[in-house]
Amino acid sequence: MALRIQRSDREWRELLTEEEFRVGVKEGTERAFTPGNYNDEKRPGTYHCKGCDSALWSSEHKFDSGTGWPSYWQPITPEAVATKTDFKMILPRTECHCATCGLHQGHVFKDGPAPTGERWCINGIVLDFRPKE
Repeated sequence: MALRIQRSDREWRELLTEEEFRVGVKEGTERAFTPGNYNDEKRPGTYHCKGCDSALWSSEHKFDSGTGWPSYWQPITPEAVATKTDFKMILPRTECHCATCGLHQGHVFKDGPAPTGERWCINGIVLDFRPKE
C-alpha cells in the first residue's frame, strides 16, 4: 500500500521529539503506564496521528486493558490503520501503523473484548487527543 505522506528520517526528526521518533518511525514501544500516554484518558473524543493529524482512534472504541497502554477494540475506520506482520520477536505479531503516513502505532492482539475480540495496543506518545466539543 502506498502512503499518501512520505517523509525522510530528517523530516521526521524535525516534526517529532526523539522519543516519538524512536517509537513512531523506528517502530519502538513506549514504557507501559508512561504519564501522558492517554492510557487514563476518559473524556469522549478522537485520537489523531502525530505524524499527519489523521483521526485513527475513537474513545467510543477504547477500553481499559490493564496493560498500561491505550487500547481499542477497533480503529475509528477500517481504512485509517494498516497492519503488517512483525517478526522482531520470537513469535510473529501484527503491527499497526497509520495508513496515511506510516507512523508506527502499536500491535494488534486477539485477546480483546466483544464485538471484535481484538486489542489494538497503542503507543500514546504518537497520538494527539481531541476532546469532543
